[in-house]
Amino acid sequence: MQHPLQWLAQRDRDLAALRRAGRSAIVMPAMFALGDKVIQNAALATFAAFGSFAMLLLVDFGGPMRARLEAQLALSVTGCTFVCLGTLASRTVWISAVAMAVIGLVVIFAGVVSSVLAGASTSLLLAFILPVTNPAPISAVPDRLAGWGMASGAALLAVALLWPTPARGPLRDAAASACRALAARMRAEVAFRISGDDPALAGDHERADAIAEQAVAAMRRVFLATPFRPTGLNTAARTVVRLVDEINWLDAILDHSVAPRAGTPVNRPACALKLAAATVLERGAELLGATGGDARPLREALDELQTAMRTIEANAPAELQLKGSPATASASSFASASISAGGNDRSSSGPAAGSDDNLPAARELISALDPSFRAQELGYAVSVIAENIDLTAAAERRSWIDRVLGRQPKGLIGTVAAAQQRAAAHIDLSSVWLHNSVRGAVGLGLAVLVANETGVQHSFWVVLGTLSVLRSNALSTGQNIVRGLLGTVAGFVVGGLLLTLIGADTTLLWFLLPIAILFAGVAPAAISFAAGQAALTLVLVFLFNIIQPAGWDVGLVRVQDIAIGCGVSLLVGLLFWPRGAGAELRRALGAAYVDSARYLSGAVDFGMRRCEVTAAAAAAVEPTEDAARAAASARRLDDTFRSYLAERGSKPVPLAEISGLVTAVGGLRIAADAVLDLWQREDGTVPGDRAAAREQLLRSSEQIEGWYDNLAARLADGRPPNAPLGHDELADGRLIDAVRNDLRAADGRATATAVRVIWTGDHLDAVRRLQQLIVEPARVAVGQ
Repeated sequence: MQHPLQWLAQRDRDLAALRRAGRSAIVMPAMFALGDKVIQNAALATFAAFGSFAMLLLVDFGGPMRARLEAQLALSVTGCTFVCLGTLASRTVWISAVAMAVIGLVVIFAGVVSSVLAGASTSLLLAFILPVTNPAPISAVPDRLAGWGMASGAALLAVALLWPTPARGPLRDAAASACRALAARMRAEVAFRISGDDPALAGDHERADAIAEQAVAAMRRVFLATPFRPTGLNTAARTVVRLVDEINWLDAILDHSVAPRAGTPVNRPACALKLAAATVLERGAELLGATGGDARPLREALDELQTAMRTIEANAPAELQLKGSPATASASSFASASISAGGNDRSSSGPAAGSDDNLPAARELISALDPSFRAQELGYAVSVIAENIDLTAAAERRSWIDRVLGRQPKGLIGTVAAAQQRAAAHIDLSSVWLHNSVRGAVGLGLAVLVANETGVQHSFWVVLGTLSVLRSNALSTGQNIVRGLLGTVAGFVVGGLLLTLIGADTTLLWFLLPIAILFAGVAPAAISFAAGQAALTLVLVFLFNIIQPAGWDVGLVRVQDIAIGCGVSLLVGLLFWPRGAGAELRRALGAAYVDSARYLSGAVDFGMRRCEVTAAAAAAVEPTEDAARAAASARRLDDTFRSYLAERGSKPVPLAEISGLVTAVGGLRIAADAVLDLWQREDGTVPGDRAAAREQLLRSSEQIEGWYDNLAARLADGRPPNAPLGHDELADGRLIDAVRNDLRAADGRATATAVRVIWTGDHLDAVRRLQQLIVEPARVAVGQ
C-alpha cells in the first residue's frame, strides 16, 4: 500500500501546498485566538485570521530567503495600504464598486511585469475585498490595520522559521542542466568527427544527442509550468528567463547542422571553436549553480571562444577565394556573369547569373563556407548565452547599496524601465493579459455592486466567489461554477452535520479549525477545485460559528453568496471574452511572426546600408523599434499561450504542435539578432560596388517577410498555410555572382564583406528551413 506522503507528493510537487497549508493551520487559528480571546476585538480577530490566510495560504514566494522575506514584507505593506483604502471606500455603494474595479485592474494587470506580483495578486485583492465589502467608519481603520499587521508579522516569522521552503530556482537549474548536456553533445560530436566517424564513437555521439534533447525539453517544461512568465522584477530573474529562447536556438542550430560528406577533410578551426563553446557552456552552468559566483573562469573561456570566432571569420575569405579562384573552371563564368535579376545587366560571354550552368559552382562556394558559417552561428549563440549568465552573476554580486539605488550591471536596463517596457507591451487590444485584467476588474466591481444592492449577509463571499471561478472564457467559467457550487454544497452539508453533533460547544470547533484549514490548503492540489471549495466552506462555518454561533445557517448563507458570485462571473465571461485563449492564440502567433519577420528584414537592410561607402555606413540606423515591437509581440504570445494552457478541458490541438509554433518565434527573432551582430563589425571601408548583392539579399528578406505576413493572415482566418519557401539555388547563384563581381578587393581576393554577404544569405536560408517546421503544426492548428 502506498504511503500517504508518497501519494501526496505525486500530486503536490515538492509538497508546496502541504507546506503552505501547514503554516496556515498553525498561524491562522493562533492569530484568530489572540484577537478574539486575548484582545477580545472581533474586527481585529477577523482581519488577523484572513490576513494570515492571504499571506500564507494564497501565496508562496520562491528564491533565496532574503528575496522571499523582501517580497513578503512588500506584500504586507501593500496589504495594509489596501485595508485602509478599502475601509475608506466601503461607506458608499458606488464608490466601493468603482474602487474595487480600479484596484482589481491595477493588481491583475501589474502581474504582467513580474511573476512575483502575478503570484501575489489574489492575496493583494483579498486585502481590499475584505474591508470594502464590510462597511465601517474611518474609526474602524486602526483595529483592522492592527489585525492585518499582526498577520503580517506572523507571516514573516512563519516563512522564515516554519518548514522554510528550500531556495529553489527551477528554471535556473534546468537551464544549467541544458547547458551541460549541450556541451557534452558538442564534445561528443567533435570527437566523432576528428576520429573520422569511428563507429566505436557513434554510440556516444547518439547518446549525447538524446540526453541533450531531453535536457532542453525539460527546461521548456519548467518554463511553461506556471500560468505566468517565470520572471521577477529583480535583475537576476530577468536575465535567467532570457536563457530559454537562447538555449532553444542553440539546440536548433545543433539539430540542423549538416554532417560533412564522406571524404571531406575535418575543419579543424570549426572543431576548435565547438570545443571552446563547450567549455563556455560548462563554465556558465557552474556559474548558474552558484549565487553571485566568480565569473572569471566564464570570461576567460568566452575570450577563447571569441578568439576562435575571429579566426574563423579571418580564414573564411581564403576559403571563398580557394573555391572561387579564377583558376578553377567554374569561376570564369562568375567573373563575367550578368546579373539578370532586377534589370542590372552586364554583358559577358558567360552564362546568365544564376543559370543552371552556374549552379555547381554556386553549390561549391556555398558548401565551402558552410562549416565556417555553422561554427560562427554556433559561436554567436553560445556567446549570447554566456553574456547573459555573466550579467546574472554580476547582478547578484552587487552591494546592498547598489541594489537599493537600483544600479544595474552594464548592459541591463533598470527595474522601473523593465517594468514599463513589459507593461507597454500589453497596452494593446490583442493582449490576453489586458483582456483578463479588464474582465476581472469589471467582474469584481460588479460583484461588489450586486452584493451591496441585494443586501446579502456576507457580501465578502459574493466577491470572493466571483474571483475564484472567473477564468479566461465563458465555458471554463461555467465549468468552475458547477464545481464551485458542488463543493460549497458539500462543505455546507458536512459542516451542518458536524455543527448538529457538536451543538453549542465551540471548544471542539477550535480543535477542528486547524484541521479544516490544513485540508483547505492541500485539497485543491491533491484532489480538486471542488474539494478545495468544500474545505474552505468548512473553515468559514467553523470560523463564523466561533465568533457568533449560528449553527448550519452560516453554510447556507455561503451557498447563496457563492451562487451570486458565480452568476456574476458567468455574465462577465459571456460579455467580455466568450472565445477564450484558444481563439486568440492563432492571432497572437500571427502577430509575433509578422513583427519578428519585419525585424529580420530591418536587420538585413541595416547590414546592406552598413556595407556601403563609409559615410553611408556611419549613417545606418539599427532597427531598434522593430526589435522592441518583436519582443513585445513575443511577450503577448507567451501570455496567450499560458492562458491557453491554464484553461480546463481537453485541448483540440496537441500541445507539442502549439509549443513548436511558439518556440519558432524565438528562433526567428534571434536570427535577426545574429544578422544585426554580423554587420555591426562592418565599417564600409572595403571598396567595391554592393548594388547587386544588396538587391539579392533584400529581395530574399522581402520574400521571407511576405511569407510570414501570409502565414499570419491564414492563421487568423483559419486557413492552412502556404507551402514553405524552397531553397532557391538560382538565388544562390545570383548571390555568388554578386560577391565575385562586386565584392572583391583590388587584388582580386575575396573580402570579409563578401563573407558577411554570404553568411547573411545563410541566416535567411536558416529562417526558410524554420518554415518547414512551422507549416505542419500550423495546418493542425487551423484544421482544429
